[in-house]
Amino acid sequence: MESKLFTPYKLGPIELRNRTIRSAAFENMAYGNRPSQDLYDYHTAVARGGVGMTTVAYCAVNKSGVSFDGQLWMREEIIPELKRLTDGIHAEGAKASIQLGHCGNMTHRHTCGCMPVGASGGFNLYSPTFVRALKEHEIEELVRDFGRAVNMCREAGFDCVEIHAGHGYLISQFLSPYTNKRKDKYGGSLENRMRFMKMVLHEVMRCAGDDIAVVVKTNMYDGFKSGMQEEECLTVAKEIEKCGVHAIVLSAGFVSKAPMHVMRGAMPLKTLRYYMNPWRYWWLKLGIAMVGRLMIPTVPFKEAYFLDTAKHFRAALKLPLIYVGGLVSRKKIDEVLDSGFELVQMARALVHDTDFVNKMKAADETYRSGCKHSNYCIGRMYTLEMRCHHCVANMPKSLQKEIDEAEANL
Repeated sequence: MESKLFTPYKLGPIELRNRTIRSAAFENMAYGNRPSQDLYDYHTAVARGGVGMTTVAYCAVNKSGVSFDGQLWMREEIIPELKRLTDGIHAEGAKASIQLGHCGNMTHRHTCGCMPVGASGGFNLYSPTFVRALKEHEIEELVRDFGRAVNMCREAGFDCVEIHAGHGYLISQFLSPYTNKRKDKYGGSLENRMRFMKMVLHEVMRCAGDDIAVVVKTNMYDGFKSGMQEEECLTVAKEIEKCGVHAIVLSAGFVSKAPMHVMRGAMPLKTLRYYMNPWRYWWLKLGIAMVGRLMIPTVPFKEAYFLDTAKHFRAALKLPLIYVGGLVSRKKIDEVLDSGFELVQMARALVHDTDFVNKMKAADETYRSGCKHSNYCIGRMYTLEMRCHHCVANMPKSLQKEIDEAEANL
């Protein structure tokens, strides 16, 4: 069977030159919550490396949704800088996408400028901070913020927006019974828990019009007993389909409860602690040192680790599906595309080598990324810009040992 990988694909109103997308893995390169030269250099390098579309990650639709100092927050004043970024991506022949979302309760007053908000109130152990439940009028305003963000994305030159409805961020916090304890029309039954998501998607589709592609990242399961399971998540995916979006990105995991379900493998705890600010995050450094493996348990890595579950969703849905999760070889990417998925997303292979797609095209079907899944890039990205260990000079010996042990145990 001839490979689909390097054939063009029409995603809603836009056409990609091939079936590859750089997934919205957090870069932590938006210093001061605005685009930087590092962000420009990275995404234009990925575009030059042959990808069909590259996705700028984790942009908050308003300031209350910001959970990192290096995270974008969509506002008018940064549009010229974003336009420079999209112009650079387009000049290399790729399309430009941006992920829009809101972190919900996964932040702190020092970062977002207010008491963190979520579907329900409570205490966020990871910050640590108290969180209050959103009021109904605030929910309606947040819906409008998503629409306003889409309009700003158009002005900034983006071809596509990806709405983040997974991984335990705000939309996912409304969907999951683990984080949604509301007694009003936004809580209780699954129909009620989906209400905020559907309001957001209807507003996004209205603002996207006929010139911006819209994809949605959603969970196939949350990854723990009291969260969303596959059956409920499939119901959510069917509702997303009814909203008229152009594709769904199928993922899984929950940042506050099952983070390694998203990425697989072991979190490099020494790396995570090493880069953390000791004054701002001393409690978290201490907690990780004492009970890190209980807080962030290992989930074994295997290539294309979501594929078996994603096939169940493929059989039940009609709209285009984008596969993400553990793609590092031409052979497995071809297998995914031959299984009925229209597009593939990847991140770690493109953190390791921005030319990964071009190298696949130049080689035969046995080509494989040099990424060995030590997850150093993940441990680092919560404090510094995402970077592969082979790009870091003067690596501390303790971190190099952790990397070597992780790669040896794969």
